[in-house]
Amino acid sequence: MVRTARTHDIVLFGATSFVGQILTKYMVDRHGSHGDVKWAIAGRNANRLAEVAAINGSEVDRITVDAGDADGLAEMCAHTNLVISTVGPYSLYGSRLVAAVVEAGIDYVDLTGEPQWMQRMIDRYQDRAVETGARLVHACGFDSVPSDLGVWFLQQQAIKRFDEPCTSISMGVKGAKGGASGGTIASMMNLMDEVASNPSLTQVLANPYALAVKGDRDGPDQPNVTLPEYHDGHRSWLAPFMMAATNTRVVFRTHSLLGHPWGDDFTYGESTLMGGGIGGGTKALAMSGGMSGLMAAANFGTSRRLLGRVLPKPGEGPSPASQERGYYDLRFHGVTVGGNEIMVKVTGDRDPGYGSTAKILAEAATTLGDSSSKGGFWTPATVLGDSFIKALVKHAGLTFDVI
Repeated sequence: MVRTARTHDIVLFGATSFVGQILTKYMVDRHGSHGDVKWAIAGRNANRLAEVAAINGSEVDRITVDAGDADGLAEMCAHTNLVISTVGPYSLYGSRLVAAVVEAGIDYVDLTGEPQWMQRMIDRYQDRAVETGARLVHACGFDSVPSDLGVWFLQQQAIKRFDEPCTSISMGVKGAKGGASGGTIASMMNLMDEVASNPSLTQVLANPYALAVKGDRDGPDQPNVTLPEYHDGHRSWLAPFMMAATNTRVVFRTHSLLGHPWGDDFTYGESTLMGGGIGGGTKALAMSGGMSGLMAAANFGTSRRLLGRVLPKPGEGPSPASQERGYYDLRFHGVTVGGNEIMVKVTGDRDPGYGSTAKILAEAATTLGDSSSKGGFWTPATVLGDSFIKALVKHAGLTFDVI
């Protein structure tokens, strides 16, 4: 599809959401209101959009459109090159925008962590996106860029050092500090509601290959830490990691899109590092129990509604000071078929899900805009790759190092 001249390079849809407001500030600081990058903010409430612009002292362009207005979304997409979406839960509010993006043949990034919705969008629109040239990249926040790019970076380093990739990689969260927002919690609760009304979704959520290319959605059993276990490579006890269910699926889509360059028996898992010795084992046991209890409570309608009353509501989240104090430190341990080992460290400043996610999402948008890849649904690693790593290190406070 031949793209005509557009009014905007980027439109931030959902600018009045919690992360949308953080992202707006970052875009103002990074690109100004009317600089070389022509961008606008969009949402359903004109007054709230004006407030967001005023808070940031900017005169950025504003577009009023609702997530359910198919015609309005089509009009918005007709006048931009790329849309950033922060409107979740995406399974409730994101599908019409994806349809509009695909038909317009433009680019799109979001921060969804909803694998069941990602699979629906990929299966429904992949072929059409290839036809129109639309390029769509889900999970461009803390879900799942550090994981996807961390694996990508480790594999490039392994090939450079050992002339072979790693056939097994384990990611462990060594440290992280950040708060939860109401939008993230709403997405989690909506996922539980979907499963309750459609039990067949459990098969999608249980399949580590759920986002892989059609016809490539099975493979060897994958590690899934639900109970404490000790990992020699990390020299630590492992406990579950909440985001593993999304991140691992994105990594396996990357592997599938690339044609299995790391081997048909490639394995990847994520966990939380609790330390060695008796103390680490005790902490791993406590975290495993706490996670199991939370998931059990979320699986039942009554307890899920009670959790919804006490947890943050949409629009709520960590304070600016808390976001500044936030950080994360992820460790990737890889082993090649020849037995060589390598460890990579990926860190980020700011609160993982919000302060850091906003910066990652903005850099994903600008990096994708400079890419010349074909249409379709991509992952951060497959379409952005090394250029994205450079942008994240230079602008977004991330580091990628072999240790």
